[in-house]
Amino acid sequence: MMEILGQLTDGIWLALLPVNLMLIIIGVTLGLFIGAMPGLGSVNGVAILLPITFLVPPASAIIFLAAIYYGAMYGGAISSITLGIPGASTAVATTFDGRPLALQGKARLALVTAALASFIGGTVANLLFTGFAPLLASVALSFGPPEIFALMLLAFATFVGLGGDDIPKTIFSICIGLVLAAVGFDEISGEPRLIFGDISGFMHGINFLVLAIGVYGIGEMLWTIDSTRGKITSTETKMTVKGTIEDAKYGMKHSWKGTTIGSFLGFFVGILPAAGATPGSLMAYGVAKLTSKNPEKFGKGHPEGVAAPEAANNSASTGSMLPMLTLGIPGSPTTAILLGGMVIWGLTPGPRLFIDQPEFVWGLIGSFYVSNFFALVVNLSFIPLFIAMLRMPFTILASMIFVLSVVGGYAATRDMHDVWLMLGFGFAAYILRKLDFPLAPAVLAIVLGPIAEPTLRQSLLLSSGDPAIFFNRPIAGPITVVAIILILLPLFKFFWFKYRGVKEVA
Repeated sequence: MMEILGQLTDGIWLALLPVNLMLIIIGVTLGLFIGAMPGLGSVNGVAILLPITFLVPPASAIIFLAAIYYGAMYGGAISSITLGIPGASTAVATTFDGRPLALQGKARLALVTAALASFIGGTVANLLFTGFAPLLASVALSFGPPEIFALMLLAFATFVGLGGDDIPKTIFSICIGLVLAAVGFDEISGEPRLIFGDISGFMHGINFLVLAIGVYGIGEMLWTIDSTRGKITSTETKMTVKGTIEDAKYGMKHSWKGTTIGSFLGFFVGILPAAGATPGSLMAYGVAKLTSKNPEKFGKGHPEGVAAPEAANNSASTGSMLPMLTLGIPGSPTTAILLGGMVIWGLTPGPRLFIDQPEFVWGLIGSFYVSNFFALVVNLSFIPLFIAMLRMPFTILASMIFVLSVVGGYAATRDMHDVWLMLGFGFAAYILRKLDFPLAPAVLAIVLGPIAEPTLRQSLLLSSGDPAIFFNRPIAGPITVVAIILILLPLFKFFWFKYRGVKEVA
């Protein structure tokens, strides 16, 4: 333990060297605005800025890129809260409660809560990373297709909680999401599916960010215009130090449970290869709602609905670094780019990296702590600027939302087909909301569908079609049982209340 603390101290001192500290501050600031811009996100930001890193040593290069990653995780919440457009797929769940808070004049509360939850999630993940890296890497390695599918099934089980009391509408919403997730080429057979008469744009599938921007950008704008009949002029929020401190106290008091859930669940999901921060944040939101004493407040502007996904996506971003460093397996699309950068710099990720390049590894881990702190400081410093956006008349905001949505939809795939698709999703989301259908389960289903389907089919291929594989494995079994119990819980509740009602009448 003392050896780890000594190495960590050396790593933090390395991160605090003037050149590295300057790169961290520049990185988190760039990441903050990259994350806030719809259609960009950490993947594009790191990929665009990767060539710049060849001008500095490898340790400084990855510290800079990791700082951008951290900043982008914080920044994704900004446009989700202020404009209702997810800056990145990792911030979609933040929109569910962040945007309603902003419309109620509580944007400062939402932004401060998001920043603090992000900081706590990052800190918890850093501590877990430092203390349990080899152990957690071996756990992640033991997750095969059955275990990952069981985890996805558990995530689907929380969907029922996201849809309110109308279970049929929730199931319908999930099915829409799963159908949309199936568009494109089948990963296993290579056959095209649901491409609607060989329309080439559907060949690459439906990009999740295009769907998210359409639903929560265009759809939310249409809903706001319709529900207010254009009477919204601006959202008034005064920015003071005293008010910020009060919001910080209030936000943490009412969201500590969601922050805790997001911090630990996000890290665990983040270390699983190919999972990443998006499923982690969505699952954290679902579990936070499922375990809340006031689940009916979620979706209407509850600080816990902002804190849980924000803590989770920051925690997961650190967690996804773990399999990259210890196993050479990227835990997310962004870490896949970082992995490529390490190979270009002449480093070989894997178990021997900690032995052969300890200064590099511990310098990176030390930079996590420093980047997390400066990301919080930079984020809080820019909150007045974000609040100023909300003081604009809604007629200007609506135009800005539309333009940013179109640009973001195009930037995601560079395909005009996706822009038209995004507009269609926006109009469809508006109609579904008018009919009181929950949108969150559909969005979650299109995220988890591409992970759940291939792992289900691979598992059944391994077991020659025997579904018992999900029950007789030591990790998959308990997760599957818990998921089935959660799925059947509404049915048990229905019969229980029906039985109680009959008994009371008798």
